[in-house]
Amino acid sequence: MVLRTARSYRAAQYRMLLATMFCYFFFYTGRQTFGFAIPGIQQELGISKAMLGWAGAFMLWAYAVGQAINGNLGDKYGGRRLMSLGALLSCALNWVVSFGSGFTGLAIPWTLNGYAQSMAWAPGSRVLASWWPSHERGKVYGAYVFSAGSASVLAFATSTLILELGLSWRWIFRLPVLLLLVGGVAYYLIVRDRPEDLGFQLPDDEHRDSPDANLVELTTETSRQRYTAVLSCPSFVIACLAIGFQSMARYGLLIWVPVHFLGENWQESETKWMSLALPIGMALGAIGSGWMSDRLFSANRARVIAVFLVTAMACSLAMYMLPKTHVLAIPLLLLTGFFAYGPQSVFWALCPDLLGHERAGTGTGVMNTFAYAFAGFGEPLFGWIIESNQDTSLVFGIVAAACGFGAAVALLIRR
Repeated sequence: MVLRTARSYRAAQYRMLLATMFCYFFFYTGRQTFGFAIPGIQQELGISKAMLGWAGAFMLWAYAVGQAINGNLGDKYGGRRLMSLGALLSCALNWVVSFGSGFTGLAIPWTLNGYAQSMAWAPGSRVLASWWPSHERGKVYGAYVFSAGSASVLAFATSTLILELGLSWRWIFRLPVLLLLVGGVAYYLIVRDRPEDLGFQLPDDEHRDSPDANLVELTTETSRQRYTAVLSCPSFVIACLAIGFQSMARYGLLIWVPVHFLGENWQESETKWMSLALPIGMALGAIGSGWMSDRLFSANRARVIAVFLVTAMACSLAMYMLPKTHVLAIPLLLLTGFFAYGPQSVFWALCPDLLGHERAGTGTGVMNTFAYAFAGFGEPLFGWIIESNQDTSLVFGIVAAACGFGAAVALLIRR
């Protein structure tokens, strides 16, 4: 009976992980397709790159605010309902964006979409933290972030395919997000927030992984107490600053690399498929860094973050110096994605490591707030610099600088 129960629990753990990965695999079809639409929007509506950068910033800031709210709601009410609802709302708002006829018609629903998208990551992280013990979270968050990286591949591939088929930019916001509905419904039907919801007893080590377990009964904490505890952890705040720079680099790549490879003649571009190397590298980096932090660095997550970001800086500088048609452009772009995005899984594993699993949702939400606040500031900056200099390759120079700052800050994290 004990063996069968242990096997059932293990199977349930993987079922929750795979369902969460499956749902999040479709979320980026509603958030990371904007860069592919920029050339078409410019051509049809005459909106500048700088203004479109502000539209992207508004979405990212709404996402940041939503993370701070929905992470706490995930701790309070569970992640299952929030993640499913976010999928439904994001799909609907993307369709609204597709009918935009000016800056306001694009920016307002795109901003609201940022909040809808924020209902997934932190609540999903809370579910995983509830089901998995501390010593396995590196690989679990690596798998979760791998699904996010793979989602970038899906978003890039479907957007490129729409352009390849000769469809207008509006269909970029209509067709890929239909997959998000499937993920949201499946998540609601399969996932349960806690092991207790399926009759399992919480593993012993889960009762011991919180640094405050002997000081307060965490399950009775108010929202204010959770936020106070999270923001009063110095190492956690430092980690939030580090992920801010990393996210500025990440979204600079995701939004502006497609613009770089599409070029002016975006419908006939021969290099548009080259940008797919970026999210493929990101997906591989996510799962690689999580495994490395557990197995090779003995959960010294700060060191993994610094190593990856320094390497990303070097790769990005190399991309800046290479013409986009160079034979090394694709492998270098893949490596840039690998090392720039890889630290994501390590950052998320730091949340329960530093705060305990009962505050994992709140911590993840607050950390993601920092991440997207920085990313939002970066978007109009990228757009303004690129447009002012008429040189899309400058995206790689700005990304290199952001990675360097992120690596320096990450070295200050202490567990």
